[in-house]
Formats: sequence, C-alpha cells, structure tokens
Amino acid sequence: MPRISINQSRCKGCGLCVEVCPKHLISVDRGMNKKGVYPSFCSRPEDCTGCLLCVTACPDVAITISED
Repeated sequence: MPRISINQSRCKGCGLCVEVCPKHLISVDRGMNKKGVYPSFCSRPEDCTGCLLCVTACPDVAITISED
C-alpha cells in the first residue's frame, strides 16, 4: 500500500499537486507553515494509489510516496 508524505515546511503552497491528483486527495491546508504559506496536505492518505503525479508536479520536492 503506498504512503504519501508531504513535507509541509518545504511546501510553498503552489497547488500543482492539488490540480494533478486524479483522486482529489490533496488539498490546501487552512493553517500556515513557518514560511507564511498554506501548504498542501493529503486528506485521505489511505486512498492514495501511488500514481506519483503529485511527486512529479511538485517543484519543491516536498512530496514522497513510499511503499509499506
């Protein structure tokens, strides 16, 4: 089962991962990170298929997908 992890301190909140997720699992958080931006987070990580589209789209290398 794939496990998605978004490093919220690296995320600049560009939203590219939100746009490319085919299952609409990624959203923009309502709380700011230390950089003063609203980072992305995965609302339903158990539904992630591990397609890697979000990893490819992220310009800050803030998203990783690993296998359990």
